[in-house]
Amino acid sequence: MDERARSCLLRYRLRLEQDIKPSFIMDHMIGDGVISPDEEEKVKSWHTRKEQAVALIDCILKKDNIAYISFYNGLIQEQYRDLAALLQHDLPLVSPPIQKGFSHDETAYVQTILCEGGVPQRPVVFVHRPEQIKKIRDQLCKLEKHPGWITIFGMAGFGKSVLAAESVRDEQLLRAYFPGGVQWLSIGQLDKADLLAKMQALCFRLDQDSQTFQRPPVTTEEARDRLRFLMVRKYPRSLLILDDVWDSWVLKAFDIQCRVLLTTRDRSVTDSVSGKKYEVSVRNGLEEDKSLEVLALFVNKKVKELPEQACSIVKECKGSPLVISLIGALLREFPDRWEYYLRQLQNKQFKRIRKSSSYDYEALDQAMSVSIEVLPEHYKEYYMDLTVLEKDVHLPAKVLSVLWDLEPEEVEDILQEFVNKSLLFLDRNKTPFQYYLHDLQLDFLTEQNRNRIQELHSNVVTQYKKHYKNEHSNVADEEGVYWFRYLGCHFAKAYMKKELCSLLFSLDWVKAKSEKMGSAHLINDYVIHKEMLDEENSVIRDDFQAFISLNGPLLEQKPFPDVIQLGLSQPDSSEVYRQARTKALEKANQGSFYLEWINKTSLENLSRLIVRPHTGAVYYACFSRDLKKIASCGADKTLQVFKSETGENLFGFTAHTDDVLCCAFCPDEKLIATCSADKMVKIWNAVTGNLIRMYEEHSEQVNHCQFTNTNRKVLLATCSNDSELKLWNINRPQSQNTLFGHDDYVNHCCFSPDDEYLASCSSDGTVKLWQVSAANEWKTIDIKEYFPINEGDNNIIVKCSAWSSDGTRIMTAVRNQIFVFDVETSYLLSNIKTSHHSTIQFCDFCPSSQLVALALSHFTVELWDINSNKKVADCPGHLSWVHCVRFSQDGSMLLSSSDDQTVRVWETNKVHTSSAALLKRDANVIFQNNNTTVLAPDSKKRLQMITGKAGERVHFSGEQESRIRCCCLNNNLQTSALGQDNGTVKVLEMPSGQIRSILEGHTKAVQHCQFICESEVLITCSDDATIRIWNWKSKDSMVLVGHTEQVKEFRVLDGSKLLSWSFDGTVKLWDIETGKIIQDFICHKGAVLACDILLDGNKFCSASADKSAKIWSFSTTSALQVLNGHEACVRSCRFSWDGTVLATGDDNGEIRIWSAFDGQLLHICTRDSKDSLESLHGGWVTDLHFSPDCKVLVSTGGYIKWWNVENGESLQTFYTTGSNLKGIHVSPDFKTFVTIDNMGILYILKKLE
Repeated sequence: MDERARSCLLRYRLRLEQDIKPSFIMDHMIGDGVISPDEEEKVKSWHTRKEQAVALIDCILKKDNIAYISFYNGLIQEQYRDLAALLQHDLPLVSPPIQKGFSHDETAYVQTILCEGGVPQRPVVFVHRPEQIKKIRDQLCKLEKHPGWITIFGMAGFGKSVLAAESVRDEQLLRAYFPGGVQWLSIGQLDKADLLAKMQALCFRLDQDSQTFQRPPVTTEEARDRLRFLMVRKYPRSLLILDDVWDSWVLKAFDIQCRVLLTTRDRSVTDSVSGKKYEVSVRNGLEEDKSLEVLALFVNKKVKELPEQACSIVKECKGSPLVISLIGALLREFPDRWEYYLRQLQNKQFKRIRKSSSYDYEALDQAMSVSIEVLPEHYKEYYMDLTVLEKDVHLPAKVLSVLWDLEPEEVEDILQEFVNKSLLFLDRNKTPFQYYLHDLQLDFLTEQNRNRIQELHSNVVTQYKKHYKNEHSNVADEEGVYWFRYLGCHFAKAYMKKELCSLLFSLDWVKAKSEKMGSAHLINDYVIHKEMLDEENSVIRDDFQAFISLNGPLLEQKPFPDVIQLGLSQPDSSEVYRQARTKALEKANQGSFYLEWINKTSLENLSRLIVRPHTGAVYYACFSRDLKKIASCGADKTLQVFKSETGENLFGFTAHTDDVLCCAFCPDEKLIATCSADKMVKIWNAVTGNLIRMYEEHSEQVNHCQFTNTNRKVLLATCSNDSELKLWNINRPQSQNTLFGHDDYVNHCCFSPDDEYLASCSSDGTVKLWQVSAANEWKTIDIKEYFPINEGDNNIIVKCSAWSSDGTRIMTAVRNQIFVFDVETSYLLSNIKTSHHSTIQFCDFCPSSQLVALALSHFTVELWDINSNKKVADCPGHLSWVHCVRFSQDGSMLLSSSDDQTVRVWETNKVHTSSAALLKRDANVIFQNNNTTVLAPDSKKRLQMITGKAGERVHFSGEQESRIRCCCLNNNLQTSALGQDNGTVKVLEMPSGQIRSILEGHTKAVQHCQFICESEVLITCSDDATIRIWNWKSKDSMVLVGHTEQVKEFRVLDGSKLLSWSFDGTVKLWDIETGKIIQDFICHKGAVLACDILLDGNKFCSASADKSAKIWSFSTTSALQVLNGHEACVRSCRFSWDGTVLATGDDNGEIRIWSAFDGQLLHICTRDSKDSLESLHGGWVTDLHFSPDCKVLVSTGGYIKWWNVENGESLQTFYTTGSNLKGIHVSPDFKTFVTIDNMGILYILKKLE
């Protein structure tokens, strides 16, 4: 073993011996042939785990490098990633050391690794190209110590993909340099949705054994982060091969500090990524001798036996392996046609085909034409049908079986004929086998059939309808991926506009496609076909696009949600709601369970104005100083200026030759500055739109521009990917100052309120503050210090910054976090963490309050109180990434811009007020005369009374001096009570809100309160461990003392007894008249979290933090049944109305149904259908209720679920906007359900009948 590896093992020996389970590690090492069964038995002969670990380390130290690597891989496989990380840096070469030459033998190990990673097999006719392969392998060896990029570049058809696959077909190379394996991903020409789909597939492949993540990523940013985690933590020292990369922006998604080998036609694609870079050129295709070898293999002859025309044919093929293979396949079929095929290539007698691609050679056209000409006549038409395929699409034979109306076996015979003639490629790595065309072949077909494109696509649609009869759910998995991905494209290219609308404006299609593919591709359908859909009905298109975007995360999870139920939560005016309601009524008549959210109309759209000024992503928008105008810019290269009140466009024009990344009004509002990816900075007249000045000093794209805040001395600051900042006096033709200091892209810059300082943020992980007058660096804040080195990604990109209105604090955005620093001392004052699934794209301080606004990649804007570090509002509505968020000068308005091409204007006070005055979840509900009345406190310490179907607020109490912890209404709805954090109880007259009585006696927070019928008696319990029975008119009270810890809740029995339960583990039965304890039940070793009383009053049940539930009789103090089996706190319990069964719910989201007679476990509700959230129920199971007929159970957790009691299966799920539901109120007829989520949204749900 290498000395470095041995030293590493010895250095971390104690840590390893303390943590590992040797038996699991040895299973992997035996599989690798590193240790023998005898050695395993010797290790296991020791009695304790630690002794076994000591023996295993001793055994490894006596072995070679392979043992070290096998031990390291075992740690990775058994989830000891932290321990594996300790060993990773010193991973040795395998012994003996790898030599300069590599073997050509493909061992079983190589076959397994490459097959698992999706690496294509060798083509049937294969010639070895040792010089090219050696060049690639030499570069691969350079990635031993660090990540980097190896680019194989050259013309299409020159065998780059085959060379990439062949270069890793060597066991010594894989074991020494890439022990983490090889992952192959075909890229091609794609859009963002296609890229996300490929990244999702790669994430699934990498994580399918351990399923660390329960749902696919929903954005490329999230996918990038997940791949970074998987490649660094789970597959360190692995190789990622990206085949056929067209665009540099694609590589940014894989810039994750891993080892990458890529093939491309453009050698400059890696300019956009960081890290070490190496190149291998494949400029000349096959040499003559290799080309002749290919022809010889096709015709089964030796090279020297080939006729004289062979050399001329090779010359005409210009070294392209693809073209040589096409001609070789023809010669195999017709071995006497050497002269004929040479003549066809030499004589341009075919009609010259106009190229629709950029390939710069003509030999393919002749080769393709000749290959097709020799096909049987009916096969030619089949081959022409392949014109409808998209590039880089692999499809199973079953798809063409539908298109050609043939049996799959017949289709496979036809396709094999195409494969034999090199007209089609076969991917055997997938099951079933997949077929695909090379880009060159598809370009040829498209040009050949350019006048038949509509007809061919129309035929595809016709055959689909004939086969599936528009029953999309009948599409099998085998061919489903193709149809769901491309059926809309076939409709569009067939110009079947009405049929396309009928497809995409259908909940059946939404359900079928999202269930098979998730939401990303579904949203993309509405984006790419927007123009055609809007010609029919833009409102409906908006309805469906908004519905899918807002419910995207739900449509990704398992089990798949009921799309009809999701649709019922849409506005009544939405086409999605109308379709959902129609379907729900039909299904309800057949016994299905659906809920109508009857008060959803009370939720107002918080957006004041929505403008769509651009045809592409809107990267930035800002108010003028007088708030009358808004300027915006984006991917369509334009600057747009419009009225902030109405959205009326004032002017707009193409401002740059590339994406416009930022725009800014000058202090007097007469000028607007823009900066762009074209490296230019321009100054425009803000009234006429005329160009005033243009600057060209930056050498890379200019990311941000901002004017000074005052007219005292107007300067413009800009920052760029060239790592420089510049200050411009707009009256001068050149920059006034250039500020150096950053080591990477400068992403953002902004002046302090007094213009004394300029802040800049960079991808080098720092924020720098500059003195504007001297143009000198004042101080640097290193954000990298606040991220642990072992997080796996040390690429800390500071995206933006903002100054507080007084200039004493500066805020920065990094990943999903906000850091606020004291400007003078550089001390960290506060840190905000948003969802780890999103990235903060932009941040801004409100000039008039302590609010900060965050623009997030998960389609929303959030408002946070910077003093309390609490989120106070969500601003939903955007359908894609939000790039920018800016307050107006006075803080009264807020605007946001997004990839969805919109700018939204929000009223700060309206958003803040409507979102901040959230209802709290401690509500009381009265069901009377088919009406529902809700009493609930809000976050402003007020009591709200809400009634009616529309959820109308009929009362707001005054603001209380302390938080309201509980409230209740008496049955006549004329009196309410509230209990507060400070122990005070108040009784109010309703609906006037007049205080009738203030009851003081509790010394700590009041947890629960309840009126006794229509009397003047009010009962309360408190954290002070007491219960008080009040005459609220006289303010007299009787104190029930007995509990030693907080009393969580109580229940009144027949008006004369009271059952209370406490965190002290006891349940007590009290006489209400005397205040004496009737019975004292010592129930649990942990806190009692819930109790329920049997309807006949003879029994009760208790649930506890000790993970058990118990059934008790009031006639004895011993438990009748002890219900064990839960693995977390049992937080809820409920008897059925007939007393035959008991339901319990725990903090893992598990619900168990027991027999109330003997305690036998009857069901565990859908135990195996864990969804994408952290538990079975999206959180703790906090409440349970049975229907009167005892057939249905409703439960609350992260959302609401209804269950079939008989079999434990889910009947329905209602996904609330927020989560963490505290409980649910159920009407006596089990038809109305009321709850409040953690966002303060009230849900009054009515069973649909």
